[in-house]
Amino acid sequence: MDRRPVLTTVALAATVVLMSCGKKEEAPTAAAPAQPAPAAAPAAQGSVDAAKRWIDSEFQPSVLSKEEQLKEMEWFIAAAKPFAGMEINVLSETIPTHEYESKTLAKAFFEITGIKVNHQLLGEGEVVQAVQTQMQTNRNLYDGYINDSDLIGTHSRLQSAVNLTDWMAGEGKDVTNPGLDVKDFIGISFTTGPDGKIWQLPDQQFANLYWFRKDWFDKPELKAKFKAKYGYDLGVPVNWSAYEDIAHFFSVDVKEIDGKRIYGHMDYGKRAPDLGWRMTDAWLSMAGASSQGLPNGRPIDEWGIRMEKGSCNPAGASVSRGGETNGPASVYAIAKWDEWLRKYAPPGAADYDFYQSLPALAQGNVAQQVFWYTAFTASMVAPKKDGNNTVDDNGNPLWRMAPSPKGSYWVEGMKLGYQDAGSWTLFKSTPLDRRKAAWLYGQFVVSKTVDTKKSHVGLTFIRDSTVRHASFTERAPKLGGLVEFYRSPDRVLWTPTGINVPDYPKLAQLWWQQIGDVNSGAFTPQKAMDRLADEMDQVMARMQEADEKAKTYGGCGPRLNKPVDPKQWLGKPDGPKAKLANEKPKGVTMPYEEIVKRWASAK
Repeated sequence: MDRRPVLTTVALAATVVLMSCGKKEEAPTAAAPAQPAPAAAPAAQGSVDAAKRWIDSEFQPSVLSKEEQLKEMEWFIAAAKPFAGMEINVLSETIPTHEYESKTLAKAFFEITGIKVNHQLLGEGEVVQAVQTQMQTNRNLYDGYINDSDLIGTHSRLQSAVNLTDWMAGEGKDVTNPGLDVKDFIGISFTTGPDGKIWQLPDQQFANLYWFRKDWFDKPELKAKFKAKYGYDLGVPVNWSAYEDIAHFFSVDVKEIDGKRIYGHMDYGKRAPDLGWRMTDAWLSMAGASSQGLPNGRPIDEWGIRMEKGSCNPAGASVSRGGETNGPASVYAIAKWDEWLRKYAPPGAADYDFYQSLPALAQGNVAQQVFWYTAFTASMVAPKKDGNNTVDDNGNPLWRMAPSPKGSYWVEGMKLGYQDAGSWTLFKSTPLDRRKAAWLYGQFVVSKTVDTKKSHVGLTFIRDSTVRHASFTERAPKLGGLVEFYRSPDRVLWTPTGINVPDYPKLAQLWWQQIGDVNSGAFTPQKAMDRLADEMDQVMARMQEADEKAKTYGGCGPRLNKPVDPKQWLGKPDGPKAKLANEKPKGVTMPYEEIVKRWASAK
């Protein structure tokens, strides 16, 4: 999920007490903004002239004609009339897409509708903390959130969020855009709960794919040298064995290209919250630690949490309870992360956090990265003059993105990797008028009128119509495979955290501390995952107690299996996988051109 930021400790619970007074203060924490009283309405309470001006000057290109755009904006003007003059607060993480919304689209929305939006940007950890606090206190910290769909299991259980399916047909019908076109959203299945209801509306999406220097992989002398040593072609790795061979090849055998020291792998290992998200973002399932099934494995998901098919009650994370958090495949995943980081990454990478690893990649001394977020495509196509050494003099990328390689435990039918879907989330604790105004803004920033232009800025596609627009056909060669991927059916094989996770904020915080102890050398991967699985079960046991007493989780809280000898579960059908005799089979690669051809031909 939330791979970008470092979580800070914020006294949100104390902040909500002060919400009724004082002006909003600028602060680098998740302290909630004061709720302003409705201000005097601006001179233009919804302006068609403003809409025309924005359509002409900013909202191009678009999948809609200018006439269709104006018609959509006229609907927003009419629907916003009861709220003109209102000032609302929304919160999202800090990525280019949301920066564009905060700086540009919020201004446009105000001029067009008369509703002023304070769109605050914070680290994703702080966003999760604010969401958690609003859920726990029922105090209105923000009127709307762009919150990762990784919390779908939390929202559908706690019922403190607004069920958008019912909202759009009921209380929110008068402020629901008739041109919203829910079916056009690529990731709408990710934000649909086990009840079949939509709980969140996607605002941005990005996948976690494989990244590599195609210019280096195409060098004839390197291809010949690799083939001679390993017996197969240098290409996009299909499995982790090939990825490891390629990492060794560039770090140990090649060592230098054009007089520059180069490395075969990039990652990070600093003991910080983003290290936990590095793992919960499907790293275990990429290794093969989960059951088959999409969008997430059932009965075992990519966190190793067991929940039987047809049930909404998680049964445990430990192998002794039928889970897989500390199973052989999960331990293999952590061991490989640690081994590759130490052997093949640039010096100091083990001490990098997420933020330090990205600019390091742009230095141009890394051959491949197994775990790379497409949200950073915009940064990686920046011109050379901006310090990006992964493009040529004409701005063409020297790299490409491709499907993630799979670990030795992976089997057909499992999810292939992680995809972030930052999505609009409303809470019942938000007063109805403020909730409606926030819903209007949320729909505005994902509307067909603005989405194509927003996608050109942030490159985080949410609409099928947008990614198929002619402007992206033209731009595709400059984006390293991003457009081809999002036009292919593969785009739904990379999925967010699913419904097996009963309370994301409570469980996610456990991961980074245990994984950090592997990086420090304090614990082996097995010991760390044993501790993690046990802690997850302890937290879920408390959730179970609360749910049994007061239906805190709507009757869908954990119901843990009694622990037994792990041998009773390992290797059983629908159980955690038993340890393989050989965790490094022969490497397999495929030409990048075949991948692109498959993406292009698929419907």
